[in-house]
Amino acid sequence: MAMVVKNNMSAVNTLNTLNKNQSALSQSLQKVSSGMKINSAGDDASGMAISERMRVQVRSLDQDDKNTKNGAALLRTAEGAVQSTIEVLKTLKEKAINAANDTNTDGDRRLIQIEVDKMIDQIDENALTTYNGKYLIDGTRNGLVVGDAPDHKGTYTSFTNMSLATDTSGLTRLVNLKRRDGNDVGIHSSDTITASWTRNGVTYTGSLTPIGTRNLVAAISIITSTDASIYSENELVGVDAYGRDVFTPDNKPAITIRASNPGIDGQIAGVTFAVTDSEGRMRNEVNAVLDAFKETVRAQNPSPDNALVLQTGTRANQEIKVGFTDMRSVALGLQSQDGAGWDHNTALLSAGVGVVGDGPKIQVTTREAANAAINVFENALIKATDEAVNIGAVQNRLKYTSNNLVVASENVQASESTIRDADMAKEMTAYTKNNVLTQASQAMLAQANQNSSTVLSLLK
Repeated sequence: MAMVVKNNMSAVNTLNTLNKNQSALSQSLQKVSSGMKINSAGDDASGMAISERMRVQVRSLDQDDKNTKNGAALLRTAEGAVQSTIEVLKTLKEKAINAANDTNTDGDRRLIQIEVDKMIDQIDENALTTYNGKYLIDGTRNGLVVGDAPDHKGTYTSFTNMSLATDTSGLTRLVNLKRRDGNDVGIHSSDTITASWTRNGVTYTGSLTPIGTRNLVAAISIITSTDASIYSENELVGVDAYGRDVFTPDNKPAITIRASNPGIDGQIAGVTFAVTDSEGRMRNEVNAVLDAFKETVRAQNPSPDNALVLQTGTRANQEIKVGFTDMRSVALGLQSQDGAGWDHNTALLSAGVGVVGDGPKIQVTTREAANAAINVFENALIKATDEAVNIGAVQNRLKYTSNNLVVASENVQASESTIRDADMAKEMTAYTKNNVLTQASQAMLAQANQNSSTVLSLLK
């Protein structure tokens, strides 16, 4: 190689090598200090884009998990209010059973009624429970309620008796009624049948005596046509809130009584049938069958869909809807909607029908009213426990959703780590190598810069 002084190519080459080593050392130092092998788009453009999308997904999944936990907290609040209502209803049924016992005087029953009134007020207090300022179970957060066509004015109360034989019809004589197992119910023509029912907090009662040759339609007609009548003799028991047909659980025919009017205003809170013999003794074995009319469709007013929406997915409209039914005492059939009670208009009462509880809250001030109230509170308990089941089912769903979100977030985080996180052992090896090469380059540059000085010996 020629000896020159103007261009020291050895030094130039060594300097270029030194710059490359310093650049590599700087990158290694950045990866080791940050713990990531991709710190900018220049490191790996496609890898950085993929990892950023994964980071967005991880943060979204974590927020979804927070949403589910907040939703679970809301549901626990609603559940607590419903459970409190269930406890109140248990006590109310206990009070009604107590009031139905003739060891109590009318004065005792008036005292029991005071307790009943206060506990019904407590049910309304429970219905005003809020979460973050939102009322939950007062009927403002219910789902869609359409009801029966063509008027769509809400749902009708339905009571179904699945203890009678499947071939029972409204024209079947009471003395010929058979049980589900085919045996005779055991009603005698000399017996008396009494029906009690509650509507808008007022309890009515009426009797057929003696039964004679009367049929089931006659017995149910005690409940005046303005309040309820036979709806079906087959497996159809009514129409739900969404306008869909509701059938018996076993899809076998049964006798269904339905309220004459839809919504809470037309709601029948309870129906009670009792048969006594000619000497006034209760026919308990008969009543076990006739008094088995259970509520199969709940009365609800028409309403738009006001259900709460819990966002539980990373994309739009990935959500869980939670609707709470109305848990106020009016919706449970425990008092009148207008708070008025019976207006003492006897012209509305048919022959043989009287009022034994004048409202506006459900009454236990007479033995007859207390007996009717037992079934009213039982039906209210069914409504409340149904709502508790609904809330519990959504809570379970949220629990599984949360578990799924946590696992998904963990797996996406692991994938993002594979793309972006640095292998520290590998990067430390590279850092050590680049550090040594940089120091060697610096030393050789010093040597290369000394090479030009040897030309001076020729100039002496």
